[in-house]
Amino acid sequence: MIQSMTGFGKHVVQLPNKKITVELKSLNSKNLDLNARMPPAYREKELELRKIIATDLVRGKIDFNLYIELTGEETGAQVNEVAIRKYMQQLRTIADGDELRLLEMALRMPDAMKTEREDIDPEEYKGIREALRVALTETNDFRSAEGKVLETDFSERLQNLQALLKEITAMDPERLGNVRERLEKAVADIQTEVDANRFEQELIYYLEKYDITEEKVRLQNHLDYFSSTLGSTDSNGKKLAFITQEIGREINTIGSKANYAPMQQLVVQMKDELEKIKEQMLNVL
Repeated sequence: MIQSMTGFGKHVVQLPNKKITVELKSLNSKNLDLNARMPPAYREKELELRKIIATDLVRGKIDFNLYIELTGEETGAQVNEVAIRKYMQQLRTIADGDELRLLEMALRMPDAMKTEREDIDPEEYKGIREALRVALTETNDFRSAEGKVLETDFSERLQNLQALLKEITAMDPERLGNVRERLEKAVADIQTEVDANRFEQELIYYLEKYDITEEKVRLQNHLDYFSSTLGSTDSNGKKLAFITQEIGREINTIGSKANYAPMQQLVVQMKDELEKIKEQMLNVL
């Protein structure tokens, strides 16, 4: 079963004095591209949290947001009284003003507030881990749901390619007969006597150059391989992309060898179906 790289997960954990919110958003990317946003006080845990996310989501452009909201009376910010008094003293030498006005101006100055750094509480970090775990589960569920939609679309495109290949196989004898007829007519138009045996040998050689038997067999094998990989337990977008390239190579070769307008029209339809698969393949994990 395949998974999409598109996903979203969010979870909130309420502690006595804090509300922890974790958000994850995932989009398609060739590799893992993880962008983490969190309060500076929690940066010491960033590498560990990144590792958890990378192990679970594997690939994609992922935005990880951690929000910490104080809901109680606890606060780590305090007025820097020493700095404020010095600012007020300096302001008095510059301009006259009442104490309240000077205080308002001093509070806008740098370092007017100081934040005491505290170690992350173990229970708080446990809450962060719990919120991340649930958000990861929601993200993967979202990815799986999107993956089912993609799988349905791929199966439909695959059936269309199989049907077109059957039409090409049924048309092949008619195509070769048409090529042979055109060559015979071209020789007849020359109005020159030719050696029948030599002509037959050249004709066989010419027809062998336009034979697509191997391409049809390989294309069928690639389509079967794509189908079996699509139904495997693991999501392997890169492997499916490689198979898609091989499918495209065989379709192009059939088109170049066709030399027959009705068959080339079928090849154009096959290319159209394959292009739609390639577009969706960019989002497969």
